[in-house]
Amino acid sequence: MLHVLYLVHDVSDPAVRRRITMLRAGGAQVTLAGFRRTTNPIADVEGLRPIDLGATRDGRFGQRLAAVAKAALSIGSKLGGVPRPDLIIARNLEMLALARRARSAFSASVPIVYECLDIHRLVLRNDGLGKALRATERFLARDVKLLVTSSPAFIANYFEPFGQVAAPIELVENKYFEAAAILPGAPEAEGSPVGPPWRIGWFGALRCRRSLELLADFSRRMDGRFEIVLRGRPALSEFPDFNGFVEAEPWLSFRGPYRNPEDMAAIYNDVHFSWAIDFFEAGQNSEWLLPNRLYEGCRFGAVPISMGNTETGRFLKQQDIGVLLPDASPEALEAALGKMEEHRFARLKGRVLARNPRTWSYDRGDCRALVERLRSLTAVPGSFAAEALA
Repeated sequence: MLHVLYLVHDVSDPAVRRRITMLRAGGAQVTLAGFRRTTNPIADVEGLRPIDLGATRDGRFGQRLAAVAKAALSIGSKLGGVPRPDLIIARNLEMLALARRARSAFSASVPIVYECLDIHRLVLRNDGLGKALRATERFLARDVKLLVTSSPAFIANYFEPFGQVAAPIELVENKYFEAAAILPGAPEAEGSPVGPPWRIGWFGALRCRRSLELLADFSRRMDGRFEIVLRGRPALSEFPDFNGFVEAEPWLSFRGPYRNPEDMAAIYNDVHFSWAIDFFEAGQNSEWLLPNRLYEGCRFGAVPISMGNTETGRFLKQQDIGVLLPDASPEALEAALGKMEEHRFARLKGRVLARNPRTWSYDRGDCRALVERLRSLTAVPGSFAAEALA
């Protein structure tokens, strides 16, 4: 069985839980180690007890650098009781630095995979800091065996033009994970609630203040014909008074966190539209990403709303689904949605449901294929590499 040491920047990130689930469903054994964004250590993630590397703070770059430097000194002892892994996956640049230290601690040539699912705005700067960070990434990634990323636009706009990583690239989209097999044409999407009011769901990592203000403004213009439902984890570093803002809006509500995948069908079946827009790093990462909520919403029949000039918008245009906005304004939203009625919504939803569910989801077969791809990088018996040497 392939043994993966998974080094992550935030062990409580729901996306980390999803990747662990996929690796284990594919037949891998996983040891989890990483930082946390909580006061106390996390006791359990999918039945695993994470090896705690300390606390970091969202948006505090200097503090995170200090935490990484401190963890680099102690990671050998932290991993003292861990059997030598067959492979190390480093999620994000800061963990790539620690992956090399971890490999040294095992005194073995353990392959490293670099998992990069966001391009941080700091590495795109043209000043000394940006150039230094890109040089650091190139240095740390000089001998990684595989780059895992989630959007073709990350490759086209960053990794290839900047020449950051020479390793082969594996595209693993932010799809919903299905525990059972997926049957084409049979998504588990129920009928949406009757509208109006029409509900727009913005779920996941809530970090875009511009989206929040735009949705609030639009809902006030519509005077109750549209409701905005927020769920997930708000980045309070971006919203100085998130709760106060939400409470002051008559047609906007925050309904707390949710479990993925346990709650996904229920929360998306409760709304009509899915907000798949992010201006957090406009013109860069936000324009290039294909977010979790895109796949999750479509998987359960919610009609996605996106900007037309983004990678998400281009993807939806290829699929011939969704509502694409020409600009980010309440007026554009009103023009696109303001006269919504049942027959039009039924057509929009029908086009989403007509797509093959595999467009939105990975199943156990995909998980096994991912693990076999990782196994091919190692000398684990049964791997492609081992067979080639036999």
